[in-house]
Amino acid sequence: MQAATRSRLTLTCILITILIDMIGVGIIVPVLPELLEDLTGGSVAEAAVIGGYLVFAYAFMQFVFSPVLGNLSDRFGRRPVLLLSLLGLTFDYLMMSIAPFVWYLFVGRIIAGIAGAALATATAYMADITPPHKRTHRFGLIGAAFGLGFIIGPVIGGELGEFGPRVPFFAAAGLAFANFLFGLLVLPESLPKSNRRKFNIRRANPLGAVVALRQYSSVLWLLAVLFFLQLATQALPTIFSYFTVEVFNFSSSTIGRTLGAFGIGFAFSQAVVAGPLSKGLGEPAVGIFGLAAAAIAFAGIAFSADVYQLYLFIAVGTISGLAPPAINGVLSRQVPDNSQGELQGAVNAASSLATIIGPLGATQIFSYYTSTPTSEHYFPGAPFIACGIAVLLALILFAIAAWRFELGRRPSIADHPHAPEVPPPGQVRVAPIEEDEDDAHPPRH
Repeated sequence: MQAATRSRLTLTCILITILIDMIGVGIIVPVLPELLEDLTGGSVAEAAVIGGYLVFAYAFMQFVFSPVLGNLSDRFGRRPVLLLSLLGLTFDYLMMSIAPFVWYLFVGRIIAGIAGAALATATAYMADITPPHKRTHRFGLIGAAFGLGFIIGPVIGGELGEFGPRVPFFAAAGLAFANFLFGLLVLPESLPKSNRRKFNIRRANPLGAVVALRQYSSVLWLLAVLFFLQLATQALPTIFSYFTVEVFNFSSSTIGRTLGAFGIGFAFSQAVVAGPLSKGLGEPAVGIFGLAAAAIAFAGIAFSADVYQLYLFIAVGTISGLAPPAINGVLSRQVPDNSQGELQGAVNAASSLATIIGPLGATQIFSYYTSTPTSEHYFPGAPFIACGIAVLLALILFAIAAWRFELGRRPSIADHPHAPEVPPPGQVRVAPIEEDEDDAHPPRH
């Protein structure tokens, strides 16, 4: 098999891994409000608060352990870390499927948080097999797989939820285990031994990962941008189900289909639009455009008076899918190749910190403004206003960073190809994928 064909197969494998993982995550979103109401016997507002604490438990553990797993992937390779995380997710979904009490759900979310390095490790894997000037496009493909998972997952979860709120959890467990088997049998290692580095516990903590990258001043600015963006976007899947149940009386099936429609647009923005637009306008401009669309969408959803307005601003929100791959594309070029795992660990830690604060804050705001429907301060859209403010902060920081560090013209320091290495038995070493003749002339960033 030719090297180019082998590399494309590897690219397909890692994208399928991400897709299956996100389908498993998306399956449980539409039914979580109903499950919490069944276990607690409380209202939607009360279920939202507990849902926020569940996300907090997951995010806190991910915040603590993501840098550890990112550094471990730089030491031992991406493949074993990714496979172990998928086994952890399988156990998590099984626990949640049989939960007789709420605390079972919390134990499951803690396990999932510890094992939740799949996306960060997959992103580092993608950086390993991709030339630096093509990483925006490839990160867009990751985002598209993420979005496609949210097309398929919530739709399946919503439909399965009609048979009971626990059924989707069994399906998610089956998918996570299938994902593990797929990676075990098909996915090769991407990080050569020559590019690995020793594990340093001082760097394997949330603050240590950031401190280790402080020599790259632009990285700290871009991590702050991602933090505020994630502060808003991580709150969205948490609060959307409760918001639409409260305001529009959505069923689990309708929630699933709505999130599926959003996923279609989100995937299109990242897979089809992000790469070509970045070549033409440059990554900073595309990132700013995506962030502006997100701010408008959040404000519009907050004040939606009917489902037609809701769907309109959800459509606007799909354009925000341009921002993450553009920002991550710029970010990945700020560090050398043997620190990509550490970088993605720091990125995931920033995302996890945002997920600790965002969903918990959003559910508390939602509960406060919906607990008494007859009160003067009743406003279910209040969490989306807060999300819009967070995105505006991200937009301002990114614009300043782009100007201060000349991110559109800054040369990459990760432009050193890996030295070839004899692969271990049963595996094929993956080279960076060069798909077309345009790769000989890197696009303007």
